[in-house]
Amino acid sequence: MKTEDLQKVVTLKYQNGDYPTKVFLDLNVVIRLATIKRWYKMIDETGSINLSLPPGAPRTARTSAAIKKIKKKLQKNYVSTRTLAIDLGISHESVRTILREDLRCRPYKHLIEPALTEEHKEKRKKFANWIRTNFRKEETLKILFSDEKMFDIEGVYNTQNDRIWAATRDEANQKGGIHQKKKFPLKVIVWLGVCSKGVSPLVIFEQGTVNHDRY
Repeated sequence: MKTEDLQKVVTLKYQNGDYPTKVFLDLNVVIRLATIKRWYKMIDETGSINLSLPPGAPRTARTSAAIKKIKKKLQKNYVSTRTLAIDLGISHESVRTILREDLRCRPYKHLIEPALTEEHKEKRKKFANWIRTNFRKEETLKILFSDEKMFDIEGVYNTQNDRIWAATRDEANQKGGIHQKKKFPLKVIVWLGVCSKGVSPLVIFEQGTVNHDRY
């Protein structure tokens, strides 16, 4: 049932003297009881149901002017919600609400991809065409793809998300709030190969790099 039809039914039942609770039950709970009561109040005050204006107090932060300013600033590559809040003189949460609900935007992380030049792309195309021309499918199954990666023995420490709840800084330090890091941490290189038969065992180089002889 459309909203206009529901408004007509509620208005008719109001004129018949039905209470909001009875209307709520008669409509088989297709509309909230709070909405029916709000519509009854509109009929009492104006004689009809007028939904041209949103319910509640008028907006003080999510105004059309603020929405237009934020939409204009979104044309830049990087926009900070906190900076927008300071510039517009509204709360940080109001800015996030405008972005999400009024402008239908979502926060996306930066994607990391190789910085390929046109020369790199052309060489990759030539290599792919060379493989297709000079290798049969059975021969391509014998190709081994390999790569190596250097790992820090101390691991990765996230200063933003790793938090310790404590009453004082001293108490936090006693709970392990100090993370010590060496100036030159130990590192190892891990080598791995992949082919049509599966993945090779991990090869760990605790010293040195993978040069031509070691490969």
